[in-house]
Amino acid sequence: MRASPRRTAAAAATALALLLTGCAGTDDGRGERGRIELSFQSLAWQKESVDANKQLVDEWNASHPDIHVTYVQGSWDTVHDQLLTSFEGGEAPDIIHDASDDLADFAYGGFLADLRGLLPDRLTADIPRQSWSTTTFGDGVYGVPFLQEPRVLIANTEILERSGVRVPTPGKPWSWAKFRQVTKELTGEGRYGVAWPLKEPVSVTLNLGLSDGGRLFHRGADGRVTLRAEAGDRIVPGTIHDQVNTDRSAARTTLGMGGSDTLPGFFGGKYAMVPLGFSYRQQVVEQAPEGFEWTVLPAPAGSAGLAQGVSPQTLSVSQASPHKKAAARFIDFLLRPPNTVRLAKGDWMLPTGTKALADPSLHTAENGWATGVAVAKALRPAPAQSVRGYPEWKDKVATPALQEYYSGAIGAKELRKRLVDDGNRVLARYQR
Repeated sequence: MRASPRRTAAAAATALALLLTGCAGTDDGRGERGRIELSFQSLAWQKESVDANKQLVDEWNASHPDIHVTYVQGSWDTVHDQLLTSFEGGEAPDIIHDASDDLADFAYGGFLADLRGLLPDRLTADIPRQSWSTTTFGDGVYGVPFLQEPRVLIANTEILERSGVRVPTPGKPWSWAKFRQVTKELTGEGRYGVAWPLKEPVSVTLNLGLSDGGRLFHRGADGRVTLRAEAGDRIVPGTIHDQVNTDRSAARTTLGMGGSDTLPGFFGGKYAMVPLGFSYRQQVVEQAPEGFEWTVLPAPAGSAGLAQGVSPQTLSVSQASPHKKAAARFIDFLLRPPNTVRLAKGDWMLPTGTKALADPSLHTAENGWATGVAVAKALRPAPAQSVRGYPEWKDKVATPALQEYYSGAIGAKELRKRLVDDGNRVLARYQR
């Protein structure tokens, strides 16, 4: 029987309230050797991040001889299928590193532990409610959101200065219309104003669309989610489409690229700007030729200001773990503010926790840290955060449709038909 909208809303509110009041946890059993053995699967991949995670595991083990944590290396490329296999095979790690937009099916499937009552008040109170909402499904909380990554414009400083265009700041960003105009002004012989790496176009389109009020996914009074295209949903895809196909200010060749693939052309002056996730700054620092000057600019703003969607990185506990309370203690240790700052710097990302985000080392102008912190205030849960069926819609419907639209193969009317009409048929199967 489907819960009423009021009961569903009340359950979600209760989940957050219980989480924030810190109910009593459950007891853990101990192994034959008298200590609890935990496995922690991390998806850290950059050397600084892997080092930070491993160092924190070593520090925990040195100070907690009764609870031993083993570091397990995972991969973002295969994590969903790998976790599904490990859950079904009864071999899931105790502590799981993932992203909030990957948790819904695992949470609803009963594979993740409800963290209400397992986490201390210090941790639950420090992370904003809007971040907690990204890991709240039904009446439970199934992950701790701890790192977040806004999208920014990484720009060639020399090209900007020569052009004379106004450089945007978080306090006075470009509008989407102004951004389109600037990219035309920055386009010249052998150079494009912008390069959009859109090998994975869905999250870019949806998350940046929040700046103009676009949501696409709408939850009705009966709790069902439907896709509906409104005016705000057209701004971001329309801008990108027109930059590529009308203005010729965006490089068509980068549409099938990942973010890293655009960097050689960016360093070579082929593109004046590249919209990228905040963590790509590390690759710029490491790979840019000597003397190359670059800067970090906020993404364009719309009617909702700098708002953009985000799916934070998360830490969850396996429902099958016999040591849930001990696993939660390790998560609390890992996410103490000084430790979270270490993790954020290692990943070149931003903490969700307010105390860690206030750390002075993250507010420096160097490498654009201060710009990222300013944008972080406007981050919101990604529009499709808790929608069941989103992965199928994204892979089978939205990705090919957006790729064809951005390349000019189909028009806006056909794009809407695929995203909305075809998409609603997909979602309907998950909401019967």
